[in-house]
Amino acid sequence: MKARSWRRQWARAVLVLLAIGVIVTVVIVDRHALGQSLSALGGLDPRWFLLAIFCEVISLVAFGLSRRRLLRAGGDQARFSSVMAITYAGNALSMSIPFAGAQLAVVFSYQQFRRRGLDPAVTGWALGVSAIASSSALAIVLVAGAFAGGAPVATAVGFLGAAIFALPAITVILALRYPRARVLANRVIAWAVGLVRRIFHKPGLDPAALDEFLEQLAGIRLSWHEYGEVFALAVVNWLADCACLACAIKATGEPVPWAGLLLAYGAGAVAGSTGVTPGGFLIVEAALTAALAATGMAPGHALAAVLAYRLVNFWMILLGGGATLIFLRLRGNRARIFPRIDDQPRARADAAADRAAPSTADRPQ
Repeated sequence: MKARSWRRQWARAVLVLLAIGVIVTVVIVDRHALGQSLSALGGLDPRWFLLAIFCEVISLVAFGLSRRRLLRAGGDQARFSSVMAITYAGNALSMSIPFAGAQLAVVFSYQQFRRRGLDPAVTGWALGVSAIASSSALAIVLVAGAFAGGAPVATAVGFLGAAIFALPAITVILALRYPRARVLANRVIAWAVGLVRRIFHKPGLDPAALDEFLEQLAGIRLSWHEYGEVFALAVVNWLADCACLACAIKATGEPVPWAGLLLAYGAGAVAGSTGVTPGGFLIVEAALTAALAATGMAPGHALAAVLAYRLVNFWMILLGGGATLIFLRLRGNRARIFPRIDDQPRARADAAADRAAPSTADRPQ
């Protein structure tokens, strides 16, 4: 037991050092861009820049609230502070590692929520639905931007992307609510697992275990109104981030190109989602600057606005979230367990019954 505990402590220390190393490396490698972003602040209107920070905070809070709504579906009282800390740290992890950053962020979030007592099925379901809702909301924003910009080809592509992103969400919801749809989903997943097993020569998945897992997921209940709330918060997440870009443009003294703003923002978001560089570094800057210049902004002002926006959207999250990530890793298994929602009324009822019950001295012998 002592050897196992020592190995766990050693692994935790290695992970903490790795996280520190990754963040320090990104800062050192990208110090030139960070210096450009900081120097660009000299000519910015501080009021609009502070408003840009406020909009980014709203974006992060909306994403955290959507996750908390999903995590509470299993009956756990997921605390807002813990959900926000894990979400903030996960975003920093996703931004600091190319290619596999998003996947590592999901694994990190899953482990953190499990340490707080959440059920594996609920945790995996919440993270999956959260990602689907976020992707679908981005597709809707792209469609709205294409309409506002008057680009018919982009509108068609946006509709196609929205349909593709919405299909997994519809499939998951139907599979959870209707037994026949769940049976069909079981068959499709079993076929896909079998195909992967034949290609990679891996052991197959027990259909009974898969059906049991789907039954666990079927016990997770959210109303259509609550699903709408999750999706609305995902839309607010993207729109508030876009508002951060608009405030950064205003901070340079330039008028905001409202007709092409959503389309330019979507170009930057899509470029950043490739994962080729940490947080889309340089790719987002180039795509967003070119897109804003295409709307009529002067290239120099467009670059200054993008650098100010990325100082908030990238560096603030990377450094602040990185510090939160290190804190959570150092805390380890000392995280507080989330209380059960359905236990609270029962506890209050038991306390009321104890107060109402006569004491032993007052009872007739």
